[in-house]
Amino acid sequence: MTTRLHRLALLALPTLLIAAAPALAAYPEKPIRIVVTFAAGGASDIVARAISEPLAKALGQAVIVDNKPGAGGTIGGLEVARSAPDGYTLMLSNSTPLSIGPFTVPRQPYDPVKQFSHVAMLGIAPVVIMAHPKTGPAALKDLPRFAAANPAQGSFGSGGPGSIGHIVGEMIKHELKFGMTHVPYRGGAPMTTDLIAGTIPVGIDVITAYVPMMKAGQIKGLAVTSRKRSALAPEVPTVVELGLPQLLAENYFGVSGPAGLPKEVADKLAHALADIVADPAIVKRFEELGIATVKMNSAEFSAFVARQVADWAPALKAADLKNN
Repeated sequence: MTTRLHRLALLALPTLLIAAAPALAAYPEKPIRIVVTFAAGGASDIVARAISEPLAKALGQAVIVDNKPGAGGTIGGLEVARSAPDGYTLMLSNSTPLSIGPFTVPRQPYDPVKQFSHVAMLGIAPVVIMAHPKTGPAALKDLPRFAAANPAQGSFGSGGPGSIGHIVGEMIKHELKFGMTHVPYRGGAPMTTDLIAGTIPVGIDVITAYVPMMKAGQIKGLAVTSRKRSALAPEVPTVVELGLPQLLAENYFGVSGPAGLPKEVADKLAHALADIVADPAIVKRFEELGIATVKMNSAEFSAFVARQVADWAPALKAADLKNN
């Protein structure tokens, strides 16, 4: 009897495999949501919207961008980490919700390495330290003197607590040994509004959204946190040129999902995203945003995220923003 059942099971196996294959091949069968962990108008939002249309075209389903800002990107990050690993809830991942934010809140909400499937890298962009052209400091190294002379205005804005702009600001204070109040916003867009209006004298964020405003003279770039000057803002010096290589910091962009994403789903997404970042139109669009496209598969991107978590730890400790 046992032998007969075993034979029947073996005979049925090919049928089961054939039946399962269309289910895997059918992904996606409904719209896909990409969670952006910052408000609309910021760097992550711009990147997500740049890839959403070509990704929808490649996959044959709508791709919806859903902004979930707050808590250093961890509100949106936690929602994705807790979602079903079916490929229908993804995250526009970047340095803040993965490498920085989880370690700057009182209770670490998730493990950025173990609780996500990191599908593909998209690109890397530097952070820019900016000032209001009239009421802000004239140069990066003027910040201590500016803060001392203007105690009521001695503040810098970022896209939120635990954001890469926040951490770079704390690193500047640590390296230049001065005090300056951090003003957190719910994303880069509202911070930009106040910076242009002169409500805050200094803002720090990924360069992506700010090149047009620098060209228009609405804000002034004091420094970029990369080794080379940005081709889009060649007048802005690097932190290396200014003798502050300790401030080197670049923000990465990628696509991640919850842990346990089926390999077939992850591979389909990764292949589509690799084609997108190789498209000359996307390369040009990213260049306009100050982003260098980077092609990394899932294994490479996962290893990169793990290295970034380790690399940011000393900066978080120096800034006294490590998880307690």
